[in-house]
Amino acid sequence: MRSVDIDVGGTFTDLVLTFDDRRVIAKSPTTPYDLSVCFMNVLEDGADQLGQAVADLLPAIEVVRYSTTVAMNRLIERRGPRLGFMATEGHEEAVLIGRGAQWVDGLRIGERRNLAVQHKPAPLVTRPLIVGLKERIDSAGRVLRQLDEDDVRAKLRTLMDRGARAIAVSLLWSFANPIHEKRVREIIREEYKGYHVGYLPVVLSHEVVGKVGEYERSMTAILDAYLQRSIKLEMEATWDQLRELGYRGSFLLTHNTGGSAEMFKTTASRTYNGGPISGLMGSYHIGKSLGYRNVIASDVGGTSFDVGMVVDAGVRSYEFRPIIDRWMVGISMLQTTTMGAGGGSIAWINTLLNRLEVGPRSAGAMPGPVCYDLGGTEPTVTDADVVLGYISPDTYFSGRMPLDRAKAVAAIETKIAQPLGVSVDEAAAMIRHIVEENMASAIKREVHLRGYHPEDFVLFAFGGGGPTHVAGYRADVPTAVIFPQSPVFCALGSSVMDIMHVYEVSKRMVFMEAISERFTTDYESYNAAVRELIERATIDLKAEGLAVETALFQIELDMLYGGQVHVKRVAVPHLTIANECQMEEIYAAFEQEFSAAFSPHVVNRPGGVYLENIILKATVPTEKLELPERPLQPPDASSAQTGSRDAYWPASKARVATPVYRFEAMQPGHRIEGPSLVDAEFTTLVVPPGQVFSIDARGLGILQYANGVPQ
Repeated sequence: MRSVDIDVGGTFTDLVLTFDDRRVIAKSPTTPYDLSVCFMNVLEDGADQLGQAVADLLPAIEVVRYSTTVAMNRLIERRGPRLGFMATEGHEEAVLIGRGAQWVDGLRIGERRNLAVQHKPAPLVTRPLIVGLKERIDSAGRVLRQLDEDDVRAKLRTLMDRGARAIAVSLLWSFANPIHEKRVREIIREEYKGYHVGYLPVVLSHEVVGKVGEYERSMTAILDAYLQRSIKLEMEATWDQLRELGYRGSFLLTHNTGGSAEMFKTTASRTYNGGPISGLMGSYHIGKSLGYRNVIASDVGGTSFDVGMVVDAGVRSYEFRPIIDRWMVGISMLQTTTMGAGGGSIAWINTLLNRLEVGPRSAGAMPGPVCYDLGGTEPTVTDADVVLGYISPDTYFSGRMPLDRAKAVAAIETKIAQPLGVSVDEAAAMIRHIVEENMASAIKREVHLRGYHPEDFVLFAFGGGGPTHVAGYRADVPTAVIFPQSPVFCALGSSVMDIMHVYEVSKRMVFMEAISERFTTDYESYNAAVRELIERATIDLKAEGLAVETALFQIELDMLYGGQVHVKRVAVPHLTIANECQMEEIYAAFEQEFSAAFSPHVVNRPGGVYLENIILKATVPTEKLELPERPLQPPDASSAQTGSRDAYWPASKARVATPVYRFEAMQPGHRIEGPSLVDAEFTTLVVPPGQVFSIDARGLGILQYANGVPQ
């Protein structure tokens, strides 16, 4: 396989370049002003490692996969066009009213508790740019009021006169019958041609979310319309450079549903949170190949800490109404938790409480931590790591980015140590302790609130800061795994992700009758919906030049018990239903999933079972990572030791000459005890007292407690 996988993070852009039997990794600082710059920078770095020019390399590459933060960045910056929004007459205010949770959607827990100071987010589309159209379709798809086309034209001109540069259309029950939404787009194209200079993007709600939920469907359409142009420009700049340099393969974007698809078959909202999803899916595929059924995926980047879970060798924990920035949307996203904690997280004194806090603000890529010497003045977690001696200023980022330790010391002393009346080392250790406790709390919440035990999982630690902090945040998880590619693991994850399209449609029907517990016999209604989804998927796969005969089609159903509100998604063994035996199999799978997620005590067969949505996953498998086993060597790792450096260890409250090892020089079977430091190409593993680090037969780093339990 010859592939390029790139993940753009808030601080660094990561590359995994696979070329026949070679795999090289690279990192480059992210350039927020133009993401195509960091994309090409890191690609050039990877090509140099292969001894090739980019122009010679790209024609031989089969696929480029890209996880991008463009959608997130543009929403944070509120850099989008002025939107016009068309709703059904009488429902113009729906997106402004929102749901009750709109006041706190997207806020941190600490902010939610202080309701008195909360405000609704400033809307992406303002009231003067919202119009109601004279039309009405009911929940069964019947036309109750014909679309008034003259009214559409008049209100369209009103929106344009008020400055609209993109249009989102969300009419009631459009997913049941899209005839009016489609006609509205036709009218817009008649009035404003696609070949005119002032091209007007139009997003229809039934095309981005084909299921029930007026507010969520409308907000998804609005977000796609808001983000489409900026993402298009960013992607086109990168795409044009690739084509000019001879690349002729596919350009795939990571989806937050767990797959990837062509740029030309991707909506803007589905690229949101692509990086963490790549890490989660990489943990799933690689964990499965290693024999790990339960994995906690933890990614410590420059600006954020992301956590996801693989349970029972599967990734089926979805957010059915996820929050993108401050808005609830209708697309289903794989569940991950993100918090503002990373290497660039800023340490500050909360003067109101007179205590040290870390994050959620971040120094980002520019100006970055104080030790970067790029203009940063506020101390960060990375500054603390440098001050404590864990990160070497001379070998950071493979020696290509020397750090200024003196400036880091001065910043922590002035901003943290002196106000708290402690030494600089103690202040730096406090910064590390707080950020690691915040990360550990996020993992505990994620695991315990889903009803699992940390002892049943292994922890994959990745991102540039994952190995540096994993010893402090893994808490009750007995084993942490560190990969040679941990600093670029999200890019590695995208390299093993399948090409996958996800299609959803609302299909409300009785699956099992209440009281009698008889299964429905209306198979044809269900099967017709499935066949329609498969037809849509087949058309899209063919349009991307993919072999449909190699595709795998999987049906998942959103189901719930009567009298309950908790919906559970379940994978079913059959595409269509032909008999009662298959109905029994589907119900058995649903009951098992529901019991595991909630409790066997809330299973409610007498209340009946109802079907909410049908989901089709069309998957084209890709090659997976192979990790061959090698013979184990004696545990003595002295051959990999490169020297020592003074490091401060809070347990002894003193600086100690700590042995330093080279990760790449350690062999399977090698074992070291803490306190130790292990330098890798783009990260440093910190092994504190009471923990041991070893290399297993596959060359992976294994961090465990010396006595099997936390000290």
